[in-house]
Amino acid sequence: MAIGECNCGAIAFEIATNLSDVYICHCSICRRSTGSNGIAVVVVNNSDFRWVRGEELIKTWHKPGYDWHTNFCNNCGSPLPGVNDDARMYIPVGLITEGDENLQVAHHIWVDSKATWDEIGDNGKQHQQAFKG
Repeated sequence: MAIGECNCGAIAFEIATNLSDVYICHCSICRRSTGSNGIAVVVVNNSDFRWVRGEELIKTWHKPGYDWHTNFCNNCGSPLPGVNDDARMYIPVGLITEGDENLQVAHHIWVDSKATWDEIGDNGKQHQQAFKG
């Protein structure tokens, strides 16, 4: 079991599975969304995810012309979990406050889109585009 929350604590969630693989997306959309080199997430089955509190504070922004969106806390702006596909959720790993002891970067995706200053220095597998594990 893992627990997480946004920066202000108004929104919280639980994950009812053990976590291990971290995916880091380096695409230009994720870079702009976070203001960093991308976003590090875990991907879990929808059935393993549950909002604990604050779901009414979630705001969503859709990038015009793309099948892409981001959820964020209306109070503090923290990026929040969202729909990955019909069966899975993505969870930004920086939100996890308990249950993250086995996390390890396993995959870097959209490496061909990474910033010129971004140097990947771990053993995660690098994928030029998306990877669905």
